[in-house]
Amino acid sequence: MDNTITKAVLLAAGRGTRMRELTDELPKPMIAVRGKPILQHIIEGLRAAGVTQLLIIVGYRADVVRQAFAAGSQLGVAIEYAEQLVQDGTGRVIGLGRHFTGNDPFVLHYGDILVDSSNYPRLTSLPGETEAIVSVKGNEDVRQGGAVFVNERFELIDLREKPRPNEPTSPWYNAGIYAFRPSIYEFAARLEPSPRGEYELTDAIRALAHSGKKVQAIELSGGWADVRDPEILAKLNR
Repeated sequence: MDNTITKAVLLAAGRGTRMRELTDELPKPMIAVRGKPILQHIIEGLRAAGVTQLLIIVGYRADVVRQAFAAGSQLGVAIEYAEQLVQDGTGRVIGLGRHFTGNDPFVLHYGDILVDSSNYPRLTSLPGETEAIVSVKGNEDVRQGGAVFVNERFELIDLREKPRPNEPTSPWYNAGIYAFRPSIYEFAARLEPSPRGEYELTDAIRALAHSGKKVQAIELSGGWADVRDPEILAKLNR
């Protein structure tokens, strides 16, 4: 079973309405942080960890992404594109990567997440008995995203999207970078819409863990940011 990951799927289809006028002309992953687009930081970090084949899922202002990166040669990688035509959730969009990843393990990365690049080597190696890796961060408000519940071996046992005040909570925040084997596609294909009316990737990961497969949580070190609004962007660029 090959455990070294050389492929990644980057999710860059959303507009990012909370960015207000900043995304009138740009998709959110193309907003510049410290002089270059968020997506470029991600691509360069993955490339340094040995990931050289990338599929970028585009949607809103897809032309901007394609023009910036083309086939990837200027960044030393090979880039393909797929278009998300219907914005119906992260659980559906992952299926667009199936043809690209084939039978190989892959990294799945949200296009608006910035991490310290020293984390990537830990996310690009899947031990033989591990079916998936979920990155987590402490000291974040889990009500903004997902709460990850782990056992004493730091394996994922549950995952809850934006827990409400009366629901169980966890100190671990879903940090938006994953490593998967192709088995995730079967679980994503069986999804039902969530209460928000979307197909949630987190539901597929929970089902994978509950099926008895090992889903390992990994705590990220150093800087991490979900570039979700202009205030976070301003802080990063200061």
